[in-house]
Amino acid sequence: MIKHITPKLPSSHLTAANTLQARLMMARAAFTTRNVNFGEAHALKRRGVTPKPGDLLLAEISDLGQHPRMENHAGRRGQLYVGDEVIVAYGNRYAPDQFEAMVPAHLGACHLAAGGGVASEVLVRHARMRPATDIRPIGLIARKSGSIMNLADFALAAPDATAELPPVIAVVGSSMNAGKTTSAAGIIHGLTRAGFKVGAAKLTGTGSGGDLWTMRDAGAITAYDFTDAGYASTYMLDMAELTTITQTLLGNLGRPDHDIVVVEIADGLFQRETAMLLAQAQQHAWFRSVIFAAGDAMSACHGAAMLANMGLPATAITGLLSISPLAAREAELVSGVPVVSLGMLRDPVQVPKLLLGDNAGQSVAA
Repeated sequence: MIKHITPKLPSSHLTAANTLQARLMMARAAFTTRNVNFGEAHALKRRGVTPKPGDLLLAEISDLGQHPRMENHAGRRGQLYVGDEVIVAYGNRYAPDQFEAMVPAHLGACHLAAGGGVASEVLVRHARMRPATDIRPIGLIARKSGSIMNLADFALAAPDATAELPPVIAVVGSSMNAGKTTSAAGIIHGLTRAGFKVGAAKLTGTGSGGDLWTMRDAGAITAYDFTDAGYASTYMLDMAELTTITQTLLGNLGRPDHDIVVVEIADGLFQRETAMLLAQAQQHAWFRSVIFAAGDAMSACHGAAMLANMGLPATAITGLLSISPLAAREAELVSGVPVVSLGMLRDPVQVPKLLLGDNAGQSVAA
């Protein structure tokens, strides 16, 4: 991890590599780059290179917009200033409430498309969003061999494919901001209070630490996300890549010190990668229970029907609609699926029974 100090080297002994190391130490390193060993950095490359998702970039802030702050390795969102140098990773972004952005086919000016440190070219934005923060790429970070450093180079090791996984609880939703992260945290907290040792993961989305910190705060012993599998975001990944991410994260959470795993999948059921991952989940039988978060009764009912058609029937419905007794009543009557409140998800007696049924007490820590 980069320490933001100036190395004490006599100027006469500074090589090009040492000068780059000093420059990187002074730059603002984003959350997405937290697993990178910057000791491998040797040079910056600008000519003859085309950025790819996950490539590491040193860039300068040229104009502040929607993201005037950027999250660092520790989760602190530090104020940015024009002229600041930042270390970010290229990635695509899909966020209906913010931006759609794609990795450009050039190393020219682009945007800070996410506060966790994602460089991309914004294509469209929500009407309530400010224009994206502008960045000027300085160069891709390369090793002595000339290869561009990429998040994939620092991914978690592939797990033993034969290892048996603990029960996995998936939280999916109708849309961005339907209450998925809050619901996942509620489940983690309730299971932890019940004596379970919980692991957690965010399987899809755009690199940002907020969901990970929320899971850890709720009691998760270990929390990973797709950046730990080597991706700045999961937008526009193919089926094989989504499968690798899921198997890598679940496999690394399938350790004896975890009784149960809670995962969150970003965005809604219509979103491309969510639909692809859920199709694979049914095929591989990854999930023991599926909890569906929705904002209103109609989306709750339609989402529950979609999950049933996928072979992944919802165990319960929750999310924003659960705070409205009338909306909850409508959803239960039409869908036939129980609507549960955040309070119930946090309840150490009720949530194990909801998620594990008759086996609720079999994995409780001694």
